[in-house]
Amino acid sequence: MESTVTGLIRTLGLMALFLGGQAFAVETPALDVQQSQVFRAWFVRIAEEQLSRGPSPRWYQQDCAGLVRFAANEALKVHNEKWLRSNGLSNRYLPPELELSDEQRRLAQQWQQGGGKVGPYVNAIKLIQFNSRLVGRDVAQARPGDLMFFDQGDDQHLMIWMGRYIAYHTGTTTPTDNGMRSASLQQLMNWKDTRWIPDAANPNFIGVYRLNFLSQ
Repeated sequence: MESTVTGLIRTLGLMALFLGGQAFAVETPALDVQQSQVFRAWFVRIAEEQLSRGPSPRWYQQDCAGLVRFAANEALKVHNEKWLRSNGLSNRYLPPELELSDEQRRLAQQWQQGGGKVGPYVNAIKLIQFNSRLVGRDVAQARPGDLMFFDQGDDQHLMIWMGRYIAYHTGTTTPTDNGMRSASLQQLMNWKDTRWIPDAANPNFIGVYRLNFLSQ
């Protein structure tokens, strides 16, 4: 087990790397305050649907980064009757429609990949390094739709703050299990494997991050 000092050095190094990577990220059209609020509502709702049932095979993701990419891309789409039918949703109790330009709707197909490249695919660390900004290491700062980033050395992992609990993907799927899980903050704070506790004292918890295209 690494020492606290070693873990702190690694954490600070990663944070510096992410901040440095963001400095070179290409600017993207930001959603304004109202658009950001509605985006968050759709992003969280799509993750909730995957937790509860996964209405269609399209909703099955392979890992945590896939969950974030998919939820962001679907949140930015036009949620008309065709979209509702294809995803098995009714039009009851949905967030308001998100009014966006065509360029804004393509944001989740143009993730910054580093080196000036953009595309529809990024892994967890690149989602954080090039496409998100650090909010802090206090979970109280998180808003619904923000990301919690953990670094376990060889593996990096993202969780979504849903407002009252955390949603995440295990990285494993079976014909009967879409890999989605949830946990309350209290459960996480008392997790037996302390590497997953979202607390500033845990060197494996890098912090709360916010997608760059959100105004707040």
